[in-house]
Amino acid sequence: MNVLIAYDRCSTCKRAEDFLKAQGVSFQKRPIKEENPTAKEIHEMRERSGLPLKRFFNTSGLLYKSMNLKDKLPDMSEEEQEQLLSTDGMLVKRPIFLYGEKVLVGFKEKEWLLALGKSI
Repeated sequence: MNVLIAYDRCSTCKRAEDFLKAQGVSFQKRPIKEENPTAKEIHEMRERSGLPLKRFFNTSGLLYKSMNLKDKLPDMSEEEQEQLLSTDGMLVKRPIFLYGEKVLVGFKEKEWLLALGKSI
């Protein structure tokens, strides 16, 4: 089953959800604030996506900024960063779309179209 990990009050998440519906893609929605990914899930998503761990942080979020993570992350191990991400869904970049073996982080329509096997 495809899973869209999103935040209901996020306009980008809403656009991603509308996009998937318009493309006829079925998915289960998972609220990131209530069901934040675990450190293990973050690790597995990062491995599957091939993306750097920094891409999983919501760098424009208030919590990220208030915790001064821009300066702290370089001194943290990947395990510590994954553990930190698992503490609060507002630290995690959203939406995250688990589509088969693919993991898409953040909504970029062209990137998502390609991942779905659609032409641009």
